[in-house]
Amino acid sequence: MKLLDYLKGKSQKETAKVAKDRLQILLARERSDMSAPDYFPQMKEEIIAVIRKYVEVDNNALQLSIDENNGVEVLELNVTLN
Repeated sequence: MKLLDYLKGKSQKETAKVAKDRLQILLARERSDMSAPDYFPQMKEEIIAVIRKYVEVDNNALQLSIDENNGVEVLELNVTLN
């Protein structure tokens, strides 16, 4: 019985770690959205519209973020093409 309890406990610890990691990712993404400029959502839609003139792109296939490095804001754009 101790073996089963041991294995079960380990499984719960791993599940808890995965849940914690996912929550941290969600919180980081939410924080980055809150710190983004007001024009950010509109700019993302306009960039998608321009890219769609040339290739078919799903709304979820585009990731746009603004990071700050050494006092300079950097716009990062990742597009997954079909």
